[in-house]
Amino acid sequence: MTYILPPLNALRAFEAAARHLSFKLAAHELHVTPAAVGQQVKALEARLGVRLFERLHKQLVLTEAGQAYLPEISGGFRRIANATEKLKPVGAVLLQLGVHGSFDLRRLELAEFRASHTEIGLRVLQPAGLHELVEGKVDVLIARGLGHHPGYRCDRVTEGSGVGDWLIAPAGTADCPEISSFRDWLRDQTAENALPLHRRRLVGIVRS
Repeated sequence: MTYILPPLNALRAFEAAARHLSFKLAAHELHVTPAAVGQQVKALEARLGVRLFERLHKQLVLTEAGQAYLPEISGGFRRIANATEKLKPVGAVLLQLGVHGSFDLRRLELAEFRASHTEIGLRVLQPAGLHELVEGKVDVLIARGLGHHPGYRCDRVTEGSGVGDWLIAPAGTADCPEISSFRDWLRDQTAENALPLHRRRLVGIVRS
């Protein structure tokens, strides 16, 4: 059976905006800009041929169609999330890695990491930010920004100064075996000088 579905990102944008009745709050949750959420919702409405929101002055209101659509879409996402939660990656210890939305996961060579660290079950959440790290939804985070967060160990992933990619973990668990293994994996990739020139590398340790 072939499922005819709208783009997943557009559905996520609608569902988040409908729950919050705010493009701004939905954008914060999805780690994108409010304009991006608005564009995704507009594209979804155009695809469906149905208006889902009334855009009033400083207020977002669900139309009758939007009210009917929201619980069905939320329920679908909930079932997918529950089914995913029941799946356990192979490995004695689960490591949940958060990654910011613009990071190219191909840089991490995750298949090779899993093959060489069979004791670690690695799961990736993208997009993710400090909010997910603070709430414990991820154990370690690759974040975009300045790596200075009290109570967290911050290792720079990209070269240079200023804004860049940082590997961030709570100070209390930053040296646990699975996080240390992942940090060493990134450092070893650099040491071997095997990455293409367009890939950024972990350079040294910079702690906040």
